[in-house]
Amino acid sequence: MNKKNKHFNELETSIGYKFKDIGFLENALTHSSYSNENKIYKRINNERLEFLGDSVLGIVVSRYIYKEFPNYPEGDLSKLRAQVVCEDMLNEIAVKHDVGKYLVLGKGEETTGGRDRKSILADAVEAIIAAIYLDGGLESADVFILDNLKDNINTLVKGKIFSDYKSYLQEYLQSQNSSNRIKYVVTNEEGPDHDKIFYVDLLVNKKKFGEGSGKSKKVAEQNAAKEALVKLGEIHE
Repeated sequence: MNKKNKHFNELETSIGYKFKDIGFLENALTHSSYSNENKIYKRINNERLEFLGDSVLGIVVSRYIYKEFPNYPEGDLSKLRAQVVCEDMLNEIAVKHDVGKYLVLGKGEETTGGRDRKSILADAVEAIIAAIYLDGGLESADVFILDNLKDNINTLVKGKIFSDYKSYLQEYLQSQNSSNRIKYVVTNEEGPDHDKIFYVDLLVNKKKFGEGSGKSKKVAEQNAAKEALVKLGEIHE
């Protein structure tokens, strides 16, 4: 095995995929600046792989969140996918696997910090996804993508809880039983009109499931949903 293959073997170990054709990985790590400076390479670089990887990434993430979050409307799915496949997320994957160490760059790009440039690293991850797809099929690409992004997806969704307990509770309860019926009932109001406190009971199938209070009905409902999620163990105080 030559030095280059040993070098790439380190990356294969990190990403958890062994290439049958190491040429796919070599192309995925070759930036256009190198092929531009080395005419023997002509147009062999990762730009075409990046194009393909972007599509593979999109379908894998779309399929996963479609299945995992059955109560998300199309708009929420689109927003979540956009957050997941963004440059920052891809850069995180690159940093995790030290992709910058393995990049093949032109001298100009090397001297100006291209090995650590977020856009270059993110593009390289998309190219690696395409390389895995071409070498091992969609299932292999699926494993790599979800191994690296599943936790981030769940973190994004959990983060949504803190601003929208009601939506998360509805999604959770309906995923358990689609016939669950949720209702918020104002049980009391206190104080003058300019400074009211509302009290709300959360009912699930007509049974009390939580309660909350706040300076508006919406806030009281969110707090009631939060209490229910705490009881369910979905979030912690």
